[in-house]
Amino acid sequence: MTQPTPIRRVHEPAVLAAPFLRLFGRMPTLLDLYCCQGGAAKGYADAGFEVTGVDKDPQLRYPYRFVQADAIAFVLEHGAGFDFIHASPPCQHDTECQRIQRNTHPDLIAPTRTVLKTTGRPWVMENVRGAVPKLHAPVMLCGTMFALENYRHRYFEPGGGFTLNQPAHAVHTVPQAKMGRPVPPGHYGQFVGNFSGVDLARRVLGVPWMNRDGIRECIPPAYAEHIGRAALALLAADYMGVAA
Repeated sequence: MTQPTPIRRVHEPAVLAAPFLRLFGRMPTLLDLYCCQGGAAKGYADAGFEVTGVDKDPQLRYPYRFVQADAIAFVLEHGAGFDFIHASPPCQHDTECQRIQRNTHPDLIAPTRTVLKTTGRPWVMENVRGAVPKLHAPVMLCGTMFALENYRHRYFEPGGGFTLNQPAHAVHTVPQAKMGRPVPPGHYGQFVGNFSGVDLARRVLGVPWMNRDGIRECIPPAYAEHIGRAALALLAADYMGVAA
């Protein structure tokens, strides 16, 4: 079977953001809700966005502007002032390991969608496989689409006029290490839970500033850069149309 070619990532933020720089003298802005340690933020910054992260907990490792606040309250008050919004509501409610342990967590997917719609801005909302029945027409991204040695599947619901195409998905031929075990040669790591191999995970996922807590839940920056480029194409077309 023919294998899809991984998407080549070329960093051209100045080119991608050129319409904003010409029209407004600034970079396009992105609101990163439930930001944790900033995996998505790094990808959006690489695409050309000026990023602001929001989380209810302190995030000392977050690499961009950070505001400690309730995400839903913040987007209600400030969301309309950003060009694009990314939201990653806590995934624990829909993860298998949390259900097995009978832990309870809030389900914030529907409330987050509701407030995102009030902003009038384009947005994307991310979550894990267990949340797919609650997401509207989500697009799945996998590490193989971006030449990452990992199968971390994440699902993205676009909204507010934003659409996202799913790249070709390669067959998973490389075996995965067992959850929580060291990664043997020739295997991909799962990097969830109390996993082994933080340094390896940092290299594979492209998140050298993160600790284990951040890595186990993060969106690889490559995913967000792909989304960010699609978002910038939409925004550039919109703003150039307004200028014309």
